[in-house]
Amino acid sequence: MKRISGLKLLDEQEGDGPSAQKGDRVMFHMRFFLNKGDEIPLNETQAKHLPKEMIRVMDGMTFIDRTIVLGRREAIAGVEHTLMGMKAGGYRKVRVSPHLAYRDKGIPDLIPPDAVLICEIWLRDIVSALPS
Repeated sequence: MKRISGLKLLDEQEGDGPSAQKGDRVMFHMRFFLNKGDEIPLNETQAKHLPKEMIRVMDGMTFIDRTIVLGRREAIAGVEHTLMGMKAGGYRKVRVSPHLAYRDKGIPDLIPPDAVLICEIWLRDIVSALPS
């Protein structure tokens, strides 16, 4: 993972195949925790408003199949930077500073302003990649 100020790699398991890069469409799952360890129920909250085919329950935990194109700012910066260079089936756990997450705004009733987040991210698949 490329070193960037405000993003610290805590754990990693490498996947297989090519590495995700800017312009790739990727599918991933994630979980957010406050730096103190409390899980943020973002997946459960969003699942109430999404089609069933986007929701996956594994080991009693709710996940959402999220698909973004890397480099288009479709996710918070900390998540995009974490996904860069990952391989399908890979996992990364990172500490994300507020300036790469939700800054001084937070998300009402979920993430307080200026929160440091711990993100667990599983790259399920690189759906389509830029031509080589």
